Amino acid sequence: MASMSSTLVETVSINYEDFNESFLTCGTCLCTYDGGEHTPKLLPCSHTVCLHCLTRIAASQTRDAGSFRCPICRELITIPRGGVPALPPSFLVNQLLDLMARQRREVIPQCSSHPGRELLFCETCDCVFCRHCADGPHSDTPCDHTVVPFSIALKRMSEILLYRANECLSKLGSARDAVASELRRLEAAATAADEAIDRHFTELRAALDKRHSELKSAAAAAATHKRKLLEEQLKLIDAEKAKVEAECSGLQQQVEVREVSSRAAALGARLGDAAALAEPRENAFLAVDFAHNDAQQRFVEALAELGRVRTSTTFPGLCTLQLESACVCGLELVVVLRTVDYHGEARSTGGDPVTAAATLDDAPLPCTVTDLDSGLYRISMRPWSAGGVCVRVLVFARGVRDSPLRATVLPAAAPLRVWGTRGSGKEQLSQPVAVARCPKRREIYVLDAGNSRVKVLDDETFAFKTHIVNDGLAGRSCTGIAVTAEGVVVVNWRTRTLTEINGEGGTVRTIRSERLVEPVCVAAHAPSRRLAVADNGARAVFVFDARGHIEREVGNGDLGLVGGLALTEDMLVVADVAVRVYDSEGNLQTILAPIPKGRGGYGGIAVEHTDSGPRIVCARSVRGRPALAVLEPAGGALLAACDLADRRPRRVAGLALLPGRRALLADLAGDCLRVHTYW
Repeated sequence: MASMSSTLVETVSINYEDFNESFLTCGTCLCTYDGGEHTPKLLPCSHTVCLHCLTRIAASQTRDAGSFRCPICRELITIPRGGVPALPPSFLVNQLLDLMARQRREVIPQCSSHPGRELLFCETCDCVFCRHCADGPHSDTPCDHTVVPFSIALKRMSEILLYRANECLSKLGSARDAVASELRRLEAAATAADEAIDRHFTELRAALDKRHSELKSAAAAAATHKRKLLEEQLKLIDAEKAKVEAECSGLQQQVEVREVSSRAAALGARLGDAAALAEPRENAFLAVDFAHNDAQQRFVEALAELGRVRTSTTFPGLCTLQLESACVCGLELVVVLRTVDYHGEARSTGGDPVTAAATLDDAPLPCTVTDLDSGLYRISMRPWSAGGVCVRVLVFARGVRDSPLRATVLPAAAPLRVWGTRGSGKEQLSQPVAVARCPKRREIYVLDAGNSRVKVLDDETFAFKTHIVNDGLAGRSCTGIAVTAEGVVVVNWRTRTLTEINGEGGTVRTIRSERLVEPVCVAAHAPSRRLAVADNGARAVFVFDARGHIEREVGNGDLGLVGGLALTEDMLVVADVAVRVYDSEGNLQTILAPIPKGRGGYGGIAVEHTDSGPRIVCARSVRGRPALAVLEPAGGALLAACDLADRRPRRVAGLALLPGRRALLADLAGDCLRVHTYW
């Protein structure tokens, strides 16, 4: 291909006009050499000048009529006896003239209307013409059209045709190799399928043979047992028969009446024994029953459903990749593969062999492929640093259309939504210190401390519902809120009281204790009506039972300033400068993700219950940089984490979980709510 490109460049740069002007034109009069008036003559100085110019120059010489000077190099030339026409012709130029004349006759078709005139080609209009029949833009008037000799255009188009033909042949060769490779893979897959079928049915035959042997063994054992009993009874009968025959032998010769009477009595007794042996002690019934249940029918039905031959109409070259999530450091990055067939129709089933490989700044990045069995495949990964991520996806070991997919992983996450401004209106807040959500009622409760109220919002649309007002909210000194079975419970640090309030603002119960010094956070377990209160004055957490009595104290005065609290049936989670997990008896189980002293703390915490176990979602701030983190209580592993950027919250005071793995943050200093993805 390289040599072809080079040839094309030469053809374009060296054309007939340039060659004719450089080698076949007289340098004095600029006329083209011919066989008549402008015959090329070779001078002793090796320059070539036409006969017409030499005759004119020789005639103009007045001093020395027998010589003249070369018009090119000014060397003195002696005129031969026959005059200027006797100068030798330029054989090289004449040969070039003959060569060009032959090539022009062989290659360049002449105009049918004007014989002998060279045809030209306009690349702009894609038409052929000569100067004499040209009109419009192809006349002698200068124009913007690109006009070249037809020979040059022909060579150029020939080169382009050859280039495209070779390119087409190359692509066809690659296509043939790909199809041949697919055929080889098909043969290998067919062989593997045959082997798998043989292997499974060999196992089935072995299971059938085993059951066959078990049934035959059972039948043989039953027959042997019955046979043994009947044969023993038969031996007893034969023995009794022999005894009776022995008793009767010689009876006819016996004349003693008493002896005959005695033997008759004995035979009467044996007659009773014979009657007992007359009925077989064992029966001859032995049968194999296959109709006692529907096992055979179920076996036939299961056999009909055993195995399946799977094929696919997926066409990898048309399948697409699409980012489903934002690319943020520490959060799950999801790419969705949409499969289609050869006609571009979306596939509705899965089962295709999809493989994926991801890199982050050229370093391997673990990823997982999940078949959604709907023609969609979910490719998930979690980059733990910012940079460029590259995802390559293969179906049937062939790349899909958008592979490789490249994206940039950002160092921090922007909020999905920001709600509220400073004020006292329906969509305004003043010092939102805490937030809670009730999934059953599908409501969000915002403790609007600056306005001494609880704002109730729809948990999907964030539409305003109502304001809850109660005496327990007075004084702008409430700092914690939690959801209960009947409403919410708030904690007032100034009055040191816990107030449970229903949806209409009525007081359900009020809890006071002399042991409370500076209660700041509250958590509730709605089914049991138990409450947990974090007291920064006592440096402890108090757990209240359903009657409002303290059942235990957790922390023993060793806790720091608590920023988050969560209570479940069997776990208490406290967040100060670390996440501390306690069991239901108040025993410390583990300490997670500690923050160095004086570097920051936690501002909200919640427990998410998943199929794989509970997860702790928390908001924290380290050196003034707010972030979300997801922790595993059992092993303490950091499952997810991301810094918060782009109008980041100035002070996170509360956290609640929303559907779709989203976290609702109460921004105390910003007087607003922020929604972020935490997974």
